[in-house]
Amino acid sequence: MDPDFWLFAAVGFAAQLVDGALGMAYGVISTSVLLSLGVSPANASASVHAAKVFTGAASGASHIYYRNIDWRLLALLSGGGVLGGVVGAYVLTSVPGEAVKPYVVGWLFLMGLVILYRAWKQARPKVFSWRSPFPLGLVGGFFDAIGGGGWGPVVTSSLLGAGADPRKAIGTTNAAEMFVAIATSAAFLGSLLSGHWETAGLRGLMWSLAGLIAGGVVAAPLAGWMTKVLPLRILTWIVGVLVVGLAIWQGVGLL
Repeated sequence: MDPDFWLFAAVGFAAQLVDGALGMAYGVISTSVLLSLGVSPANASASVHAAKVFTGAASGASHIYYRNIDWRLLALLSGGGVLGGVVGAYVLTSVPGEAVKPYVVGWLFLMGLVILYRAWKQARPKVFSWRSPFPLGLVGGFFDAIGGGGWGPVVTSSLLGAGADPRKAIGTTNAAEMFVAIATSAAFLGSLLSGHWETAGLRGLMWSLAGLIAGGVVAAPLAGWMTKVLPLRILTWIVGVLVVGLAIWQGVGLL
C-alpha cells in the first residue's frame, strides 16, 4: 500500500476529529497539507471535497445520533452552501493554478487568524444573523470551494457570534457540509468532463484521497461525542497556530 495512504489517513483522522468537535478546520487543515506538498489549488480543493462527501456523511450521522442538529437551519444552510460551492468551483477551475495559489494561501492564513481569534476571545465575528442562514451558507460555500476550506470558519464562527447554541451550530454546520461537498465535487467533475477544466495529477492523488476518507470516517463518531462533552479552547489554539504556520510557510515559498 502506498505510504501516502497512511500519511493522509493520519491527516484525515486529526482533521476530522478537530472539525467534528469545533465545527471547522477539516478542509483548512487538509488543503494546507496538500498545498504544502505542491498540489495545485484546484486539485487540492477537488480532492478535499471528494473526501468530505464521506467524512461529512459519517460526521452528520454522529451529530444526528447525539441530537446536535437544528433541521430548519440545516436546510437553509445547505441550500445556500450548495449554490455557493458550485459557483466557487467554476471560478476556481477557470483560473490557472499558479495565479490563484497566492490568494488561496492568503485565505487560509485569514481562516487561521479567525480560529485564533475564536480561541483568544471565545467570541466569533458576526457576519450574518443566524436567522438569515441562506446567504451565510452561500458565502461559506463559495469560499470553501475557492480555498478548499472555509465552510466551518465562516459558517460556524458566524452562527456562534450571533448567539446560536454551540452544540447545534457545530453539529448542523458539519451535517450541512456533506451536501455542500457533494455539490462542489459534482461541479468539479462536470468541469472536468465538459472540458472547462483540464488538469493533470488527480490520478496521483488517489491514495491521498483514500487516506483522507478512511481517517475522517474513523474519527467522525468520536468527534460527535467530543462536541457533546469536552471543553475545546486549547484544541482551537492548536488548530489556529497550525493553519497560520502552514500558510506562512507556503507564503514564504511563493515569495
